[in-house]
Amino acid sequence: MGTGCEKESPTAEIPSGPSHVIAVIPKLTNTVFWQSVLAGAQAAGRDFGYEIIWNGPDRETNSAGQIRIVEDAIARHVEGVVLAPVDRQNLVPSVDKLADLNIPCAIIDSGLDAVNFVSFASTDNYQGGVLAAQRMGHALGGRGNILVVRHIAGSHAAVKRVSGFVDTIANDFPGIKIVDSESGQDTAVIAQKVTAQMLQSHPDVQGLFACNVDMSVGALQALQELKRTDVKMVAFDPDKSLIDGLRSGEVAAIIVQDPYKMGYEGVKTLAFHNKRQTSPRLIDTGVAVVTSDNLTDPQIMRLLGEQQ
Repeated sequence: MGTGCEKESPTAEIPSGPSHVIAVIPKLTNTVFWQSVLAGAQAAGRDFGYEIIWNGPDRETNSAGQIRIVEDAIARHVEGVVLAPVDRQNLVPSVDKLADLNIPCAIIDSGLDAVNFVSFASTDNYQGGVLAAQRMGHALGGRGNILVVRHIAGSHAAVKRVSGFVDTIANDFPGIKIVDSESGQDTAVIAQKVTAQMLQSHPDVQGLFACNVDMSVGALQALQELKRTDVKMVAFDPDKSLIDGLRSGEVAAIIVQDPYKMGYEGVKTLAFHNKRQTSPRLIDTGVAVVTSDNLTDPQIMRLLGEQQ
């Protein structure tokens, strides 16, 4: 699990002169996860002397909107861009353009099929999937049928999570079978619908893995509506409803990230780069498993933040 950066002492020299601006462009702006990314970015901005401008698309499927936001940042002559790409391929030309203009870019949260960036700060999403599978195996005693609720295909992070989960189930838990796997696209509403359909098509299931917060919230709603309290659910990313489900026993575990650290490290990387100081190419921001047993652990409480 990664540790927070709130008390980190900066070593990069703080810029002087006119206002220095870094654009932070998330996948969304209004969820608790992305607000935590913003808090981390703003803390790094204060530490290293940068103004943070924050803007993102209205949906995680809106590549065109995110591309326009990158163009807006270029027009504002920012000194760096922290980008959480909504699609691993569609945003490549934008990142290449930033490089052509000598505007450094840090990638956070989800990978990109590009090479022209300074650092990539993210959860080890494959390992997150591995941990989810291990918790599922433990919850089911190594036997049972399970469902998987996937995210949009263009999300590198979600694809890695599902890969880690599927590989670990296949390799370590031969008594567990994935009987169906469907995409909830990018909303809890769609995730609820596809989960309900899978449950009706495959009533003999004992477990369910959902690979991000919207998929998890929608899947839990479907389980509750169908009164399937017998199904052990492993969620990814926290939400108040999921934490309540953890307390009530409806959720077996939640895999959580450290979004504050993603935001902080993204801005810090660019601040160092602009002072000719190096940062790691890959920054693992950590992943943890939350269960009813460790909910009150101080480190876990920090990662859950205000969603408790």
